[in-house]
Amino acid sequence: MKRIYNKFQAQKASLGLPIIALIWVSIFWGTTWLASKEGVKYMPAFQLAGVRQLIASLCYIAFFLWKKEKFPKGKQWVTIFILALLNFTFSNGLSTWGIKYISSGLGAIIGAIFPLWIVLFSLIKGEKIKKNAIIGLLVCFGGILVIFNEYLADFINPNFTFGIVLSIISTITWAIGSIYTKQKASDFNPYFSLGLQLLISSILILGVTTATGNAVSILEIPLKSWLAIGYLVIIGSILTSLAFVYALQNLPTELSSIYAYINPIIAILLGAIVFNEPLTWLLATGGFITLLGLYLVNQALKKNKKN
Repeated sequence: MKRIYNKFQAQKASLGLPIIALIWVSIFWGTTWLASKEGVKYMPAFQLAGVRQLIASLCYIAFFLWKKEKFPKGKQWVTIFILALLNFTFSNGLSTWGIKYISSGLGAIIGAIFPLWIVLFSLIKGEKIKKNAIIGLLVCFGGILVIFNEYLADFINPNFTFGIVLSIISTITWAIGSIYTKQKASDFNPYFSLGLQLLISSILILGVTTATGNAVSILEIPLKSWLAIGYLVIIGSILTSLAFVYALQNLPTELSSIYAYINPIIAILLGAIVFNEPLTWLLATGGFITLLGLYLVNQALKKNKKN
């Protein structure tokens, strides 16, 4: 009995830091939606995404150069470039642009639905999908209809509609990037690759904003935007990303994925407190239904992977 108790205490202790890391991820990735919302008030959204990714990439690359990590070779660069386009140029860039026109809470909910596209792409390819994934897809769709019912009047505003379209496209490109990552898994360091993807995407984004005349001078970026960028880099791109990797490596997948359902809730609650964004029973109900559907989809996708 004593041996069992000691084993339980050891397991409990070993889960301590990973659980703390998971709590950190669950809370702070939700706050990055608000930081983005604050930052894009005072500078072009695409430029904010580019500057954020440039600074974060230099931090990652400097660390791996210090560790004398080898650079990718040959076709590995093709994979890195495509992922830079999908995950950061399009997905992160467009979601940051979209949040300029919609609430941070709504942006977080839309951002969480990318697994739905993975299911739809799998169905189009003729792959067998678990029944729970189909049910989850329908539940999610119902939840989104409830949420959008809250914003029906806002669709008259072309800026709001534009923000919704940008946010949805960003989830599609993230889903494609996720599928591509799975198909093209390589033997190079994925964390070093992340820094290189951030660097490539930042060059592309800042190049586009400069060429189109949509960028402002670095000297004209106000302090509030710099504070938002600093928060997004330190908290979002570095500390929370590291905490996520640590939690993923030390916790069961079913437990480590909880963050995906907590992030939108944090974003909605803080958006209501900080920016006075709408928080109604209809929105809360729709959000709950959508997250329930996402849970069913994610569980089905995990079972497919095991099989």
